[in-house]
Amino acid sequence: MVEVEKILMFIYTHLYTIITILNIPLAITVMFLERRNIGVTWAWLMVLLFLPVVGFAVYLLFGQNLSKRKLYKIGRRSRIMMAALIENQRKDFLENHITFTDTAMAEYRDMIFMNLSSGYALYSQNNSVDIFTNGTDKFECLFKDIEQAKESIHMMYYIVQNDSLARRMAEALTRKAKEGVQVRFLYDDIGSHHLNRHFFDGLKAAGGQVSAFFPSKIPYLNFRVNYRNHRKLVIIDGVIGYIGGFNIGDEYLGIDRRFGFWRDTHLRLTGNSVQQMQSQFLLDWNLASPFMIRGSEHGMFKEAEESGDVGIQIVSSGPNQTLEQIKNAYIKMINSAKVSIYIQTPYFIPDESLMDALKMAVLSGVDVRMMIPSKPDHKMVYLASFSYLGDLMEQGMKCYLYEKGFMHAKTIVVDGKVASVGTANVDIRSFKLNFEVNAVIYDTNTATRLKDIFEEDMLDSRELTYEAYCNRSLYQRFKESCTRLLSPIL
Repeated sequence: MVEVEKILMFIYTHLYTIITILNIPLAITVMFLERRNIGVTWAWLMVLLFLPVVGFAVYLLFGQNLSKRKLYKIGRRSRIMMAALIENQRKDFLENHITFTDTAMAEYRDMIFMNLSSGYALYSQNNSVDIFTNGTDKFECLFKDIEQAKESIHMMYYIVQNDSLARRMAEALTRKAKEGVQVRFLYDDIGSHHLNRHFFDGLKAAGGQVSAFFPSKIPYLNFRVNYRNHRKLVIIDGVIGYIGGFNIGDEYLGIDRRFGFWRDTHLRLTGNSVQQMQSQFLLDWNLASPFMIRGSEHGMFKEAEESGDVGIQIVSSGPNQTLEQIKNAYIKMINSAKVSIYIQTPYFIPDESLMDALKMAVLSGVDVRMMIPSKPDHKMVYLASFSYLGDLMEQGMKCYLYEKGFMHAKTIVVDGKVASVGTANVDIRSFKLNFEVNAVIYDTNTATRLKDIFEEDMLDSRELTYEAYCNRSLYQRFKESCTRLLSPIL
């Protein structure tokens, strides 16, 4: 008994040293075996160095690398059909067999080919686009489409709040399920952690299916907490699709006291782009749900009826992939700019490649404008965002702080010709850690509308000049510098 007490006393008195030693092989793993981005590697090494007692646990929760794991399940027939479609379209581009409905889009042929080759993003030109910039209009239109659904409603959201809008949505879906419409609802377990576990009981009882993405198998402990499905997709009858930044909750209607008006951008699409959204939903659903479905059951490979003439690619990315498709699409768009680049994002934490692309654009005389919120929802991320703005403003970039409410849009418009709207912020988390999806739009009219919306938002914004930025307090600069060191893993 005395010997046991001595051993316990030894462990207790040398606990810090023991855990520090245990962190060494973990640090070696981070440095040499996982081959992460250098910035991410250094950020994790700092966590292990300065928090040796808890660093190991933090790494287990937030540091897993999914890029080498095959997460998605896809049937052999669907895989062959998708590969054939991709290869046929690649061949058409290589042999110049593609005729653009908007002739100005011919200059973006290489960008389309890149997204097609690396992100399996088929290009279609028979789409129509409706743009929503406030939650009231978006959800009223969505509820009307839900009421008119005849066959299926597939819905995926990052955040579902336990409030009146979410209850109204659950009731609408339950009614459709009772009518015989196939309803499938996928939500992120971390983003929707406020949901009561009985929230969807009515929908399930009516025949609807509900699943959580990467749910916790141990109460209050989720080893995939750092990997969130940030996508927001709705596909109705395989012919109508919604994609953008709005989640489901009263705050997105602009009635939350903390944020007030919620400024976001969401799209309603029809055309072949909806089949690509359907494909992404089914992949995520089959990963998360025990109720497996096949792509051929939902017309993923059928041509949609002509509904417009807008060119669109649906580009997805996630931590399970080695290439950062959405970030690469952003950089390609920025590098193509000749006149202007307008960016709206709630969080701006670029990596070196994106930062260099923006700097080169500014130095080349391109009118680069950035719009972020004037007040944060995540303090540390906001501080890190500010630390990057100065480098670009020093070169001539214009920065606007949106003051009417909270700016949550994820929009990039280049030269009023090509644009991207979706779920990915301009930050490392969206590029590396989250499952994201964006619509890249090749259409002068749509891009011009989005550019006009940006300029309207400028009227509700305050320009942050470089002089004002340089007059920040030393304490503010210190906080920004500290958060910037951790920005690769925020």
